[in-house]
Amino acid sequence: MALVNERVVLCPSAVVAMGMLFSHAIVRTPSLSFAEGITTANLGKPDVGRALEQHAAYVEALRGCGLEVMSLPADEDFPDSTFVEDTAVLTAKWGVIARPGASSRMGEILPMRKVLETRFTDLTAIEAPGTLDGGDVCEWEGEFWVGLSGRTNEEGAAQFKRIVEAHGATCQIIDIQKVPGLLHLKTAVARVAPGLMVASGPVRLDAALSGLEVVEPGEGESYAANCVRVNDRVLVAAGHPNLTNALKNKGLTVVEVEMSEFQKMDGGLSCLSLRY
Repeated sequence: MALVNERVVLCPSAVVAMGMLFSHAIVRTPSLSFAEGITTANLGKPDVGRALEQHAAYVEALRGCGLEVMSLPADEDFPDSTFVEDTAVLTAKWGVIARPGASSRMGEILPMRKVLETRFTDLTAIEAPGTLDGGDVCEWEGEFWVGLSGRTNEEGAAQFKRIVEAHGATCQIIDIQKVPGLLHLKTAVARVAPGLMVASGPVRLDAALSGLEVVEPGEGESYAANCVRVNDRVLVAAGHPNLTNALKNKGLTVVEVEMSEFQKMDGGLSCLSLRY
């Protein structure tokens, strides 16, 4: 099976015509120590060689969506560092440096901050005792949701809300701590189109979902809820036909990407890049 089942290369004029949501992405190559990272998936050890192949295909999928991708070298000191989304939250004009809730990942922040300082003049950092994982932040056109989870605490969420509102955007804090097996908010929630979102069954966000149409993954497909809208495409983990077909029926163009080795390490599609 192909690692990426569809690739569409967009010329610059086509990207501008459709309305650009993202123009850039930052990724980090998986390290040879990748299999030593944090996981609760109980799916066995990942094949690092296979993970490298899948990551390369993921990067090509981003480029196929029209993004300029900055690929950072592997960091052997931090097995989870390929999951760059947890280190920051970025918009086109400003960014927030996160403060991961897993102590073993704190060392990932300084290298990423140095990279972001070359690209953003408006950066704010989450400060102790606050913790914030970027995987707990869901955004659509200036509307942010931040999840309280095992990784993002109340202080971190409150700091993030203040930062967002200072930039003229809105932010709603959503408590997901009692949802069993849910690592991050975006493990189960994705905005994929105006008025449309994907949400897996165990997540109930009644206030946040007001006025939104919800597409639920089929039975056994909850992992695919972590999908990513990138310009005029939606990236979805391969092997989840019910969700893929449901999104296609909504008129969306779906790009399937193999994610088996990252799933073994509690990682999803959004985790592997910072998009802005």
